[in-house]
Amino acid sequence: MMKKYINTFRYALKIPFNKQHVAALEKGILEEQKSPKRTDIINHLLSKFNRNTTYLEIGVRNPDANFNHIKAHKKYSVDPGLEFAENPVDFPLTSDAFFDQLSDGKVLDKAIKFDVVFIDGLHLAEQVDRDITNALEYIQDDGFIVLHDCNPPTSWHAREDYSDHLSPARGQWSGSTWKALMKYRTVSDLQSCCIDTDWGVGVISKTQKVGNSIETTNPFYEYTVLEKNRKELLNLISFEELKQRIED
Repeated sequence: MMKKYINTFRYALKIPFNKQHVAALEKGILEEQKSPKRTDIINHLLSKFNRNTTYLEIGVRNPDANFNHIKAHKKYSVDPGLEFAENPVDFPLTSDAFFDQLSDGKVLDKAIKFDVVFIDGLHLAEQVDRDITNALEYIQDDGFIVLHDCNPPTSWHAREDYSDHLSPARGQWSGSTWKALMKYRTVSDLQSCCIDTDWGVGVISKTQKVGNSIETTNPFYEYTVLEKNRKELLNLISFEELKQRIED
């Protein structure tokens, strides 16, 4: 089945494939097949709190993809609506605008604290970095920040230009989100890890023991360094390992 898919893709693009291209295409297909998905991980984290929970999602696109399936007592959604015309979200804003208005008390109560903030907006390190910084201001001390697309399987998936589809990654795009997670992996008073599923689901917490910080070993955020040391740099673990760490 996979061979047929690759041959079809190759014919459609009319380009010669080398072994690297084939391997990259296969990795993308395999990544799509991994489970559990981000929704399952988020719902598990929310289920650990013995209280009414509050959830924030940044970068919703179609709410049926994730937001509508999240089990929280209160949940809020933020998206400027660039990719989904209907954009049925609570706050049709960029994340920067949302947090600016939140700090001024123009949206919600500026004293609000979220149990889980899920970041899946613009997949560029600079933006994700700002989203994490802002989320840290509004997360419960025992809460979680969850990031999507933190473990790009190839450099093509990690490209910064989403519109470049003439590669084995096609429309699949993790962007440079992994760089933002890497930055916070080196912050000594934060815990962090990356679940090896669904393109890499990053988890950051102030107090939950999901994974100790590390020394800076990739200061220029080179993808080749990530590829050689993926498990250590991302603290790449399974969902079962995450559950065990939270239980402990």
